[in-house]
Amino acid sequence: MIPTEKITAAHLRRNAYLYIRQSTNFQVEQNPESTQRQYHFQDQAVALGWHADQVVVIDDDLGQSGAQAASRSGFQRLVADVGMGQVGIVLSLEVSRLARNSSDWHRLLELCALTGTLILDEDGLYDPNQFNDRLLLGLRGTMSEAELHFLRIRLDGGKLNKARRGELRTPLPAGLVYDGDGRIVLDPDRRVRQAIHDVFRRFQRVQSAWQVVRHLREADLRLPVQLRTGPRAGETAWVQATLSRVLSILKNPRYAGMYFYGRTCQRKGVPGGTLPREQWKVQLPGAHPGYITWDQYECNLRILMANHRQSRSAAARTPPREGAALLQGILMCGRCGRRMTVRYHRRPSGKVSLLYYCQREATEHGGLLCQHIPGRGVDQAIADLLVHAMTPEAIGVALETYEELRRREAEVGMLYRSQVDRARHEAELAERQFLLVNPENRLVADTLEQRWNERLRALSDAEQALARWKEASQAALAPQAREDVMELARDFPAVWNHPRTTPRDRKRMLRLLIEDVTLTRRDDIRVEVRWKGGATTELRLPTPQNAFEARRTAREALDQITTLAVDHTDDQIAEILNERGLKTGTGQAFNGERVKHLRMDKKIPGYYEHLRRNGLLTAKEIMAETGIGEVTLRKLRRAGLVRATRCDRRHWLYERPGTTVLNRGTRPKQTAGEEKVKSKSRARGAV
Repeated sequence: MIPTEKITAAHLRRNAYLYIRQSTNFQVEQNPESTQRQYHFQDQAVALGWHADQVVVIDDDLGQSGAQAASRSGFQRLVADVGMGQVGIVLSLEVSRLARNSSDWHRLLELCALTGTLILDEDGLYDPNQFNDRLLLGLRGTMSEAELHFLRIRLDGGKLNKARRGELRTPLPAGLVYDGDGRIVLDPDRRVRQAIHDVFRRFQRVQSAWQVVRHLREADLRLPVQLRTGPRAGETAWVQATLSRVLSILKNPRYAGMYFYGRTCQRKGVPGGTLPREQWKVQLPGAHPGYITWDQYECNLRILMANHRQSRSAAARTPPREGAALLQGILMCGRCGRRMTVRYHRRPSGKVSLLYYCQREATEHGGLLCQHIPGRGVDQAIADLLVHAMTPEAIGVALETYEELRRREAEVGMLYRSQVDRARHEAELAERQFLLVNPENRLVADTLEQRWNERLRALSDAEQALARWKEASQAALAPQAREDVMELARDFPAVWNHPRTTPRDRKRMLRLLIEDVTLTRRDDIRVEVRWKGGATTELRLPTPQNAFEARRTAREALDQITTLAVDHTDDQIAEILNERGLKTGTGQAFNGERVKHLRMDKKIPGYYEHLRRNGLLTAKEIMAETGIGEVTLRKLRRAGLVRATRCDRRHWLYERPGTTVLNRGTRPKQTAGEEKVKSKSRARGAV
């Protein structure tokens, strides 16, 4: 017997709300008795004094779990009406039907207490404003949440135990199906298998998920998708290729034959994302057939990760323009992965300098330039590489590659023909169904006729796609065409270097062979060339010199000046360097003054310094030690009595003279009369 003293006239003036819920659709279908008991519980409201038309039945949440309120529109409506003060009593066969989440349950209790709303279940009547009733309701709500937790643990434990044996059936991606024995096999539909294989082949060739998407969209090829919900659940739909769809194929380990479980996590019913592989609960490699090997799968993941780290956020590459920069539009920065731009600078002499630089960090974040590299040397290196690559042997390899691409195009043609065959089969099936229907049953006949028309339109679209592919497909080269291409390879250097070949034409020829070029400047310049088809070539170029370094005299000339200065004068050194073909940093011939300037600038000891180190003396030092005059010393030098060496145009260095030489140079001077007498005596003697 339910006590009625808690019910007041104010409660009876408001409506009574009966909340009905079953956790799953399976329970609704298989346990109808429980649902009927909940509907019959509205009789309790009539027995307590409410009129039958005051009882509001909320059954919108049949088939919904009580763990969360987000997806339960009926519960949200109940809470809203309780908060508006329109509800006198809330009825539910069990309070766990209302909520199995403590936050939702206590929020409802707070609103019921504020608006004076009663709660009735099979065990009794409760007033949330009374402490004992509120305590009991709180405990029952906690027990409901704990019960749900224990149920989930038991269910998850059973699923995990079955998954460890590889027997738990989970949704499969397109291209994989369960056979009659529950084993995972490749889809028997050849068109589906070819589409999945084509994605992996294209990625192995271009190594870019976005490039795979672009190629599929250009070829108007669709990808299969396994429908999981809706009236067509379980069927395969064909959709346009998108980046997310291609990535889901490349990253799914199912296609590598791995059975896995527990790859994702949830927090409060909200998906929490994909866990690292080491945190997956179950991993069984080679559990079923796959489209690729496990090694290929890991290689694909490494490529995708590298592409993600080196993501190039710059705009798409620009078309060839008139400027002299050969690599304009296809040049990438090796440090940040962004696209590099070109800057021209016209000097007063009229010469135009070229600079490749990366400024994205500076323009977007106010930072410094990532790197800048003079472009003339890089352009010349790429041009030389291209000219040397265009040899008849290389063209022969290119022709073989062309034939390989043609064979791959034939594989794409098989996909188009498979689409046509499947569309034709579906159209014929729709035609037979329409012809077999009773003409008097117009409703069915109209539906089948509409379906037949849709299949015919799909067949027409598939045939048109096949026709477009045939028009654009590559044909095999005739023998004469191969000879013409080989002759072009022999003439390519002349065409490239011809004065009438414009920069735009050179850029167009370059882009036929080269995909992009990556520059990295450190101690030297690292040039990475990516050719069409995926092959790469790496070059190492010296760091370009600035204006000062470019005018600096070569180290070889300085080394020879240092060696020759031991026993040669500056003029002699200049003659020797000119004979050996050496030039100054500005490209001029050497002379004595230039050699002297270089020695003084580089602090190279000259012939004078070497003689001084060997003990030779200057004229002033000789005169100071011996007391002889400058004229006398000069006469002694000319007479060969004093050994001297000329170290430059104006300076002589002397060896220390002996005592005899000094006595001759220091004899007393004769008077004018004595000199006159001696002259007359010599004259008489001569007569």
